[in-house]
Amino acid sequence: MTAFAFATADMIRFGRGEAVQAVPALAALGARVLLVTGATPVRAGWLKDALEAEAVAVTVFSVAHEPDVALIESGVAKAREAQIQAVIAIGGGAVVDAGKAIAALAPATRPMLDHLEVVGKGLPLDVDPLPFAALPTTAGTGAEATKNAVIAVPEAQRKVSLRDPRMLPTLAIVDPALTDNCPRGVTLASGLDAVTQVIEPYLSSKANPLTDAICRDAIPKGLVAIRQIMAGEDPDGRDALAWVSLCGGLALANAGLGVVHGLAGPLGGLSNAAHGAICGALLPHGLRANAEAGDDPDLQARIAEVQGWIARAFGGAPDAAFDMLHNWSREAGLPGLDAQGITDAARAKAAKDAVSSSSMKANPVALTEDQLLDLMERAR
Repeated sequence: MTAFAFATADMIRFGRGEAVQAVPALAALGARVLLVTGATPVRAGWLKDALEAEAVAVTVFSVAHEPDVALIESGVAKAREAQIQAVIAIGGGAVVDAGKAIAALAPATRPMLDHLEVVGKGLPLDVDPLPFAALPTTAGTGAEATKNAVIAVPEAQRKVSLRDPRMLPTLAIVDPALTDNCPRGVTLASGLDAVTQVIEPYLSSKANPLTDAICRDAIPKGLVAIRQIMAGEDPDGRDALAWVSLCGGLALANAGLGVVHGLAGPLGGLSNAAHGAICGALLPHGLRANAEAGDDPDLQARIAEVQGWIARAFGGAPDAAFDMLHNWSREAGLPGLDAQGITDAARAKAAKDAVSSSSMKANPVALTEDQLLDLMERAR
């Protein structure tokens, strides 16, 4: 058996009611906490009140959009001013990534760009991050179990990662109740992102026996759950999708991703499109591109498994699985790349930029610019 390593959060707590039950553990992270929330901080008011009842001094920092350099710098400045001892993020993937980046950079002595991949020097952190806890309120990115934060760099028109093994959260609290009644469009896009993040590590050139075990269980569960939830609000479906999202974080942090995320990073930096929606639009066509370009028997067997899981979840023949997933997503309301505002020029640049993307390094086959352009053409 091939040797491998597996890294994750120091502690993961999963289940309904865990967010409330974990308040004492959150309070123990530090006496002065930066609470990173979404655009509407009042939604996290219950957690602020609960922490303050535990004698924690809470400073709130709201994240209204996907994190960029300016937002992270603002959060770092606020954390330093308040002499923050720990960071807690409650929100979607953007909020968790922002909190993770602030926790990493608040103690740092070097400029942020020194630590960013692709556009910067990609240096490891020079100081350990602050203790960090994540409470996701969407089932999508799995950021509560990853060692990187995705940050937009507008002047470079790229989204890149701040990455360090020490950025894995101190505490990840996955309470599916926090995702209940998430808006339909967000559920669809984030849910397809979650599914993508268990499929790509399964096909990855860096897959290992543990990530395989996680993904084999999660892929069929995720496909069934997202169809179930889009048909109507369903607590069991929410539980399953939250589990799949966590599995995606565990798997991608240890086996990497692939072409879908390799393109989603550049496309996100070149447009205002949401990451999950981009991934959802690209997923069936990324699968097809790998199936058509790859001749490794193990890869083809794994892709065939994925086709079978899609067919069982949505009904139909496995050889029509890619079209089936594309058509279902569009009928459920997921916009294609054109409707997301992604132009021909953006697609052309993304095909070039994807070569240097960290996600593309784990794709099971090498794809040419022309193949990437054809993939994106099918996702329009």
